[in-house]
Amino acid sequence: MNIHTATSSFEQWVGEQTKLVQSDLRYKHQAMKDDLFMFLRSTYYRWPSYFATLDPAITEAPVVVAVGDLHIENFGMWRDTLGRLAWGINDFDEAYPLAYTHDLVRLAVSAVLAIRSGHLSLKNKDACQSIVDGYWEGISSGGRAFVIGEDHRWFKPLMETPSHDPERFWNKLRMSPRERTVIPKEARTALVKLLPDPDLPFVVHHRIAGLGNLGKPRYTALATWSGGPIAREVKGLTLSAVAWSEKKHDGPYYQKILSGSIRSADPYLTVHGDHWVTRRLDIDCRRIELDELSTVDEEEWLLYAMGFETANVHLGGAGEGSRKQILQHLAKQKKGWLKKSVQEMLVLLMRDFKAW
Repeated sequence: MNIHTATSSFEQWVGEQTKLVQSDLRYKHQAMKDDLFMFLRSTYYRWPSYFATLDPAITEAPVVVAVGDLHIENFGMWRDTLGRLAWGINDFDEAYPLAYTHDLVRLAVSAVLAIRSGHLSLKNKDACQSIVDGYWEGISSGGRAFVIGEDHRWFKPLMETPSHDPERFWNKLRMSPRERTVIPKEARTALVKLLPDPDLPFVVHHRIAGLGNLGKPRYTALATWSGGPIAREVKGLTLSAVAWSEKKHDGPYYQKILSGSIRSADPYLTVHGDHWVTRRLDIDCRRIELDELSTVDEEEWLLYAMGFETANVHLGGAGEGSRKQILQHLAKQKKGWLKKSVQEMLVLLMRDFKAW
């Protein structure tokens, strides 16, 4: 199945689960032409078929509830229930039971693309090794949540950049167009549940964010509370693209992976029924931009942390036996296996990108 046929078939399948926003789909289709990284983010539905072509030593690995659509921009910060700043993977729309290597290879592909585009300066082999080292440490240690404090002081300089201006952040949200369509009742109920007062008036805006799920409904509520602005968002949730690829109908797995992950949870990141995911938007709830990294050491540390955090998520449903199986499988891999897998995946990705 070529990229055009696959895209049409996949979008029809998603449209059977939720009402798609056609203007957002057109924006996504154009973005897919812009560069290879944006194409990667927009086409997760192609990834399972790519991955299946790799060496069975890689694909036939212990199964975990995987993130699926994992990449370097799928990590961010949030405030936990105690108000502390935490960091980790912040989107699980494509969660699905998969080989643990699925997430590592996709994360590494995204890192290599960032190197190619000049957003990271370390070498491909060092990027892959940092991810593997972090993952190994996370699995072997049993995992540990990332709360930005004494044990993660290296995050602090990256958080203190002056480029994140609250006024600019809120103005950008306010300038997004008003939502003109009728909000589904379940989506409105989910939004109201996240507000500090159920009777608080709010205005709903249409925000374009991300690429993987662009086209699914997304509603952003802006309000004023105790002298300051607040924002809450609800977006549509459908089955993982893996279910489409494998012609299955199980899922979604968002709540399962979220509940099992080792983390200091974001109290606003919740699943409402089977069709909606809610979150809080704020200046603190952001990813660390790669361009904010000033040294190769910082780049390696961040990729190491991403590998470790991937382990935090995979450990959610893994008992002691599963941990041992993962470590045993990982220890058997040949030197440079991740870099080699990345190179093979990039050939397939580039073929589809050129065709698109």
